Amino acid sequence: MSETVVLRARAGVPPERVRRALTDPAELTAWLAEHAAVELPDRWQFWGRFTPEGDEPRQVLRHADDDSLRFTWHVGGEDTEVGVEWAAGDGGTVVTVTQSHFPGWEAAVAETGVLGWLYTYWTLSLANLVDHVEGRPITQLVDFTAAEMRGEVVIGAPVEAVARSLVDADEYSTWFGARIDIEAWEGGRVAMGGLDANPHPAKVLAYEPGRRMEVDWGGMVSTWELAGSGGGTRLTFVQSGFDEGRPPYGAWAGWLSGVAELRRYHELAGWRPLWLPPEVPGLPEDMLVSRA
Repeated sequence: MSETVVLRARAGVPPERVRRALTDPAELTAWLAEHAAVELPDRWQFWGRFTPEGDEPRQVLRHADDDSLRFTWHVGGEDTEVGVEWAAGDGGTVVTVTQSHFPGWEAAVAETGVLGWLYTYWTLSLANLVDHVEGRPITQLVDFTAAEMRGEVVIGAPVEAVARSLVDADEYSTWFGARIDIEAWEGGRVAMGGLDANPHPAKVLAYEPGRRMEVDWGGMVSTWELAGSGGGTRLTFVQSGFDEGRPPYGAWAGWLSGVAELRRYHELAGWRPLWLPPEVPGLPEDMLVSRA
């Protein structure tokens, strides 16, 4: 039985600024998609290589007003219902995205189809929307036409600080927002949700303190490397070892949304998470951590 995912993010700008970013096609192509067309109240569409099944526009606008959009999106072989709302709150604007036809957490983790992992597409999109309206560079988008999974970002913090936040379990859980156990040594284990709750942890294949880690998640190997860059840190990341006929786009989008928060964590004075508690059907109990 399909259910609905609800994601919420907070932006430190007035609602009108968020509305403009969501309804101006030039702005949509700056943070969301390769192509966009908007003719309210009749049309709101996006497509291109940064959109799942984006060979053509597949959205049909159902409703638009001053503080919300609602559209049908034919993706994953079904017409899913998406709602986007923005309202003053939490010192700025709270943006809420709802997505129907979510098949459950287990299907999402297994990436059995686009409908399962579409929520990670929205987490990356929301993170980029917030950075865009706050005047910050966005995080790399997923190219859904390619099987290559690599990228890099410069973080405005020392290498030592970034390295610590990627291997210290408590600090990682703070910025990522989900519990994780990390044994930072070759042959160690990494477990989302914690080792006690995860019977199939990932394995650390290689670890060079302060520089590099390679982790086998079972079907996919994730590697990150750090290097100094103009007083900051260049983070390079690669995902490999998967069936190139079936790229793990959901895992890629989820990681990139985490990178967006990692940058904010290190760069913003008085950082607080951009996320408010989500509603993800089937999400294991105690997976998420409480954050300010």
